[in-house]
Amino acid sequence: MPDLLFVHGAGGFVDDGPLADALARALGRTAVMPEFSSADMSFEAWATPLRAVLTETGSDTVVVAHSFGASILVRVLAEPDSGAIASATVLAMPDWGASGWDVPEYAVTAEPADVALALHHCRDDDVVPVDHLSLNSVVLPSATLHEHPSGGHQFEGCVEAIAALIRPGT
Repeated sequence: MPDLLFVHGAGGFVDDGPLADALARALGRTAVMPEFSSADMSFEAWATPLRAVLTETGSDTVVVAHSFGASILVRVLAEPDSGAIASATVLAMPDWGASGWDVPEYAVTAEPADVALALHHCRDDDVVPVDHLSLNSVVLPSATLHEHPSGGHQFEGCVEAIAALIRPGT
């Protein structure tokens, strides 16, 4: 069972490694980051292996997802029987709806039931614009929003602040 499950972004297995490791250190956990396909970016190509990983997670597993991977995670968590995840931290999630990047295959259309979501975004993200945070809040009205003044797409300098918000038991 993973201690900290980190779902990387599109093509971000290498790029997101330092972020996953830094969060794991800050939380005193061991990161598990499965590698998802860079060649097949379809929803199912990512959702199928993610569903398998989620069946191995317990309610005490810390779940963090970044960018494209966050979009896939939130959609999977909204499916019936998605697992025992009580909460998830979502970093720089794009909005794929009509007001955002308008790619229906990836669009979040339902809020996960019984999963507390915390959405984080940096104002200076040059990959996913910060306005996607408020766009996502429309379809995820129960989510807690955290806007960081700086840190870019990789949340540089934000790890301790994020970790403080996702410490187990708080």
